[in-house]
Amino acid sequence: MMKRQIAFFLAVSAGLIVLYAFIQFSMPVSPSKGTEEVHIAQGMTFSRAAALLKSKGYIGDKRLFILAARLTGADRRLKPGYYVLNGLMSPWTIFELLKNGRLLQNEVTVVEGESLRGIKRTFVREGVMNAENFDRLITDRSFLAKLDINAPSLEGYLFPDTYLFPKGEGPRQVLETMVRRLMQAYLGGGLQARALAMGLSLNSVLTLASMVEREAELNSERPIIAAVFLNRLKKGMPLQCDPTAVYGVKPFSEGVTSADLKNRTMYNTYIIKGLPPGPIDNPGIKSIEAVLYPAKVNYLYFVSNYDGTHTFSVTYAGQEQAILRSRGELKEKDDETAKDN
Repeated sequence: MMKRQIAFFLAVSAGLIVLYAFIQFSMPVSPSKGTEEVHIAQGMTFSRAAALLKSKGYIGDKRLFILAARLTGADRRLKPGYYVLNGLMSPWTIFELLKNGRLLQNEVTVVEGESLRGIKRTFVREGVMNAENFDRLITDRSFLAKLDINAPSLEGYLFPDTYLFPKGEGPRQVLETMVRRLMQAYLGGGLQARALAMGLSLNSVLTLASMVEREAELNSERPIIAAVFLNRLKKGMPLQCDPTAVYGVKPFSEGVTSADLKNRTMYNTYIIKGLPPGPIDNPGIKSIEAVLYPAKVNYLYFVSNYDGTHTFSVTYAGQEQAILRSRGELKEKDDETAKDN
């Protein structure tokens, strides 16, 4: 009889505990609370996080919350960052957010050919990091060495893509993510082996690709423009890539003048021999592939047709004729515009 009573008592107690846990986890504690970003700081334990949530009125029984974390292992993998909570969420919903690390994220898109200047502007606007941290890290020698980058800066190594950065992510982690994305594309696509076969380092590939990115508008012309640069390198000719003349001097959007071609910088390929010390923008995968799989052509020159296409030439005489034709077409367009006005 006594055993039955004890069993009954234990069963009732267990039921009451389960009922209590169910109520504690399923019912919102403060339904009137609005939406809030709660910051779980780096290094914060689950116990401290539970205390924070208790103080803010999102959970009732802190000990039960911690017990659930220990039973599921969530206390060992708490992700720091910002979590979006509101009073209508039950403690169980909040527990699931923390357990699965569903952080508030910033979606950021970096387009092909964007420079460090443009990426910084985007990061500051989207709240990813401040300008001071960005400027400091992109040329930090120890940081570059850690990433195994042999270049003056991170220019060229921040892979163009759409990223979801957790709000509050450290600036080093953000930049490392972008470099890793580049290396995944470079190594995963078998491009490194191709570069080694061509005798090109990663920095040389990215530098050439950044020039192709800046000069090409059509994907079909990228391998041809890459071939022109590679052909000129083999012959020891100056690359004479116009955008290199203004890199670090003024934004590309302001254009390149004849006076700019005389800028005495280490990047100006009208002044220096061979490749610049590093990329002039952050090229996309198509420009990288164009460098590693260039067109089989003998062209050494190209000139813009002002419509997104270029005219390519083998000789300087052919280049001069192409320039005259291009200028003539431009003049005709100007005359037609004047007549229309």
